[in-house]
Amino acid sequence: MTVRLLVAAAGLLIAIPLGLILAFTALSGSVGCGQGQDGDIPPDYLRMYQQAGQSYGIPWQVLAGIGKAESDHGRGTGVGIRDGANHAGARGPMQFLGSTWAAYGVDGNGDGRTDVYDPADAIPSTGKYLKASGAPADMYRAIWRYNHADWYVRRVLDFARGYSSGSAGVGEELCALPAAPSAVAGRVLAYARMQLGKPYAWGAEGPGAFDCSGLTMRAYQYAGILLPRVAAHQWRQGPAVARGREQPGDLVFMHPGVGGPGHVGIVVTPGQMIHAPHTGDIVRYASYSARSDVVGFTRPASLMEKK
Repeated sequence: MTVRLLVAAAGLLIAIPLGLILAFTALSGSVGCGQGQDGDIPPDYLRMYQQAGQSYGIPWQVLAGIGKAESDHGRGTGVGIRDGANHAGARGPMQFLGSTWAAYGVDGNGDGRTDVYDPADAIPSTGKYLKASGAPADMYRAIWRYNHADWYVRRVLDFARGYSSGSAGVGEELCALPAAPSAVAGRVLAYARMQLGKPYAWGAEGPGAFDCSGLTMRAYQYAGILLPRVAAHQWRQGPAVARGREQPGDLVFMHPGVGGPGHVGIVVTPGQMIHAPHTGDIVRYASYSARSDVVGFTRPASLMEKK
């Protein structure tokens, strides 16, 4: 929430800074699932994250990821964490704006007060806000609503993955978010993630709905690469990538047909993709690793990277 007031202006320039941020993330790497690094969390905060997660059906690791990003679990020294407000007007260890707190603040410890500076209130309020924003079904978008920036979502999820013990319920979509291998692929993935939860509609190219190739076309257009409209034509544009060598941002093609593949998705990590499946479904994460109809992979991002 620390940069919300700058979102409108930053949106006009998102292509360049987002690419730089994702490129930096690719260089710095990320924490993998199953590390169980919850020793970083003070015991009282850990208990509150777990209780709030159980109450609102949100993986506690995500709440902890936000707490880490916003205030280092209350240990930060920034203005607004313990009193006052920061430059954007955010307050407390979970950094709520006044209007958001008014809508979602809860009395988490039953002391008769709703105190934005008290983690016993602020942490469950975060769970309530995420729940109202679509979590856990659409975790990416829920976190994005907390702070409208792809880099912020990736940072929170990176912390959440580090706090996961592998069996604690973080979910495959949170564990399937490695750093992008390039700024181009990062922009493709950023666009795709912003569409999560939107309905499938045959022939749709956004912004309110997509079919499979409409989603991939727009995602690459966002990254500055023009793709043909339909999956079969996108497949022929290439360049091809051998199975087992696919990377985040690559396209995965399915449903072989006489004229070419009939379905396409965007690789998030080997074995996982974002795609627009079919009528009645939504843009979502899915596994392609066990599918028998995978035709192959292409890497359109390399078309720009060679320029």
